[in-house]
Order: sequence, then structure tokens, then C-alpha cells
Amino acid sequence: MTPSARLAAAIDLLAALEAERRRPADAIAHEFFRGRRYIGAGDRRAVSGLAWGVVRQRLRLDWWLGRLGVAPTPRLLAGAHALLVERLALSALGGLFTGDRYGPGPLSGVEQGVLRALADQPLVVPGMPDGPRLNLPDWALPGLRARFGEDLAAEAAAMEAEAPLDLRANLLKGTRAAAAAALAGEGIDTEPTPISPWGLRIPSRRPVTGSATYRAGLVEVQDEGSQIIAALADAQPGLRVCDLCAGAGGKTLAMAAVMANRGRITACDVNAPRLEGAALRLRRAGVDNAERHLLVAGDKWAKRRAGQFDRVLVDAPCTGTGTWRRNPDARTRTGAGDLAALLAKQGEILSMSAELVRPGGLLVYATCSLLPEEDEGQVTAFLARRPDFMPLPLAGAWAGARLPGAPPSCPAAAGPNLLLSPARHGTDGFFAAVLRRAPPG
Repeated sequence: MTPSARLAAAIDLLAALEAERRRPADAIAHEFFRGRRYIGAGDRRAVSGLAWGVVRQRLRLDWWLGRLGVAPTPRLLAGAHALLVERLALSALGGLFTGDRYGPGPLSGVEQGVLRALADQPLVVPGMPDGPRLNLPDWALPGLRARFGEDLAAEAAAMEAEAPLDLRANLLKGTRAAAAAALAGEGIDTEPTPISPWGLRIPSRRPVTGSATYRAGLVEVQDEGSQIIAALADAQPGLRVCDLCAGAGGKTLAMAAVMANRGRITACDVNAPRLEGAALRLRRAGVDNAERHLLVAGDKWAKRRAGQFDRVLVDAPCTGTGTWRRNPDARTRTGAGDLAALLAKQGEILSMSAELVRPGGLLVYATCSLLPEEDEGQVTAFLARRPDFMPLPLAGAWAGARLPGAPPSCPAAAGPNLLLSPARHGTDGFFAAVLRRAPPG
């Protein structure tokens, strides 16, 4: 494809993303390229890079276009990104809007005027409001300021960077060293993750799901932060474990590997396609001590299983603020109304999950959010409702889970809990609280 054709395809992809802004962008992009199989792998990466660049800088681009009094159309967004971020010359940009068969149509007079006004401007200018200046949505600013204080700018910059590709060695099929050697044999160099004892990091992103090592189940794609959350559940062999919001089963797989296929783990979710995806991953990984349960309205499963689990992990649905470097579209896909609804849902899930824990067992509440109201705010409210649960300080939970070294440092505001952030730890943002239910008597 020519540069002009790549730009036209990126504009089409941006239009598809704009038409369904409530859906995850990666799912829309997958459908977009599946319907255009004539776009080769190299061109697909280039088109995705153009579109994702716009998505990653959308708050700032919207501010600039709003300042000029125009709506953020896909064509203007692509052009503004080329000028403000890629620093393309105005004449070179205009030459891409060729109007030929594969290129985007010629710029209108209005479009020419807008892009002319943006030429040679810096992306961030004095007087820009905090939201676009930090590339953070206004609804999340209060919580993030409360979390990070004077470190917010550094955290915002880290959330803007591209996430690394982390893998988890599958202990059911070998060691981390063996997985690294197998990947190296296929020309994929890795380095050990600094915190997780199972993790491998690929310094430069590249596809691994087509590798023989991945197909054989020796590794799974999983952010280091997610691996650490699974480790804190302390899912020992022989225990009964519940992964209550399992999704596609990433943490289920991690816990099952530590359990060495001994004991029983139940993966639950309200989304049937996600659970079906988990089944495929479990088979590839060689897990045979896991079962799945689809939670539906009116389900009596939780009542029947009350007090039966030694460990319950709740990776609760949340705003996903900790994953914005990986899912930049969530900055604009999620809003204040979503936060309010999620806070209510998180409280309900915590109350339900508490009933599943046996006396003396552990409940791990986790989110991929950096907002205090979704994290320690929920834990504080839960403990006020359930005095039969007590928090375990992070150092004790870390040692109890037999994790190496000292637990990673986190802002004091997180209290006795774990808080991982992109700037401090190089992981996605994760929160976790480990709570023990009082033993009988």
C-alpha cells in the first residue's frame, strides 16, 4: 500500500471506532481487518499504528480541534495527529489527500484552514487545561490526583507510553528458564520480569501467539502485574479456589499452575464467550483441575457453595484506569456515569464473594484501577460491613504467598495493600487487598 492508501485505511478504521465508541477498540479493529484480508501484515501494522496514535492522543487532539471550533472527524483527527504528533510538514500531509482510487479525498477548504492553523504548533501548549495537558479525562483527575499527588505527571506520562509484552511461564510444562530458552530457539529474546518469578518480558513487541512455544502451552501472555495478583491468592496444591470474575482465565491459569493440578479451581464469569475462551486456554496449558461456571440471574450456585472455598479471588470489573497504556481508547470510552455504576457493582460482588470464603480462608479483592474509590475505598466499606474479615498487611501476604524478595513499594495512601503503577513498577496499574476471614470459634 502507498502512504496515501495507508492513511485512507486508517481514516476508515477511525470512522469504525467512532461509530461504536462504547465497544473496545481492539475488537472493532479485529473485525475491520478481518473484513479486509487484502491488507497484508506490514500494511496492517502501519494502518493500526496510525489509528492507534490518534486514539492514544485523542483528548489532546479533541482539545485542539475544539479550540478551532470544528468537530473531530476522522479525517481531521488523522491530519491533526500527523501535524502535532508526527511533526509532518503541512505540504507533505496535503500531498497524501490525493483523491485517487486508494487515497483519501482532497481536503476541503475548511479542512485546509484547520490544518493550516495546526501546522508547526506543539502538541502541549501553555494554558492547556490539566485534562488534555496530562492526557487524562476530567472525570478521573480527582481520583488520580488523590492517588499520586505531585507524582501525577510522571504517572500520566507512563500511562501514555506503549505497554511491553509480558509472558508467564507455565509451571505445569516447565520452568521460566526453559520457556526463555524455547523462545530464544525461535529467535524471540526475552528477559525475566523484575517482580514476578514466572514472568518473561519481550523488550520489543512482536507476535508470539504463532510461535511453537506458545502453541505448546509453555507460555501465556499476561502482564506482570496480573501475575502478581494471582500469586497473592496463595493458591496452594490441594486447596479449593474460586476465581470469581475470571474473564478469559488469565489468573485462573496462573493459579492452576501453582497448584500443580492438585486441588480444585472454579472459574466464574457472567460472560459466556469469555469463559469459552478460557476453556481453550486451559486445555493448551494442560490444566485439568479447573471447572467453569457461568453466573446468570437467579443463579443459586453461590448459595450452594457458601463457605466452601479456601481462596476466593475477585478481579472486579472496574474503570481500567491502570490499563490505559494498553487500552488507550478506554480514556474516552469510560465516563463518570460508568464509575458510579461500577462502584455499586463492586460492592455487590465483594458481598457475594465473602460468603464463598470458608472461615480462616482468604479473599483477594483486586482491580486494574488506580482510583482510590474503586480500591481501598471499597475495601474500607466492605470491612465496615463484614467485621469477620481482617486485612493482611502486604508484607505478610507477600511472605505467605512465598513470593521472592520484598513487596514492591507503593504510595502510602494505599495502606496495607498492594498498588502497582506503570511509572513505579513498569506494570499495568493494579490494586489488591488480601483479607482473611476469621477462623471458627
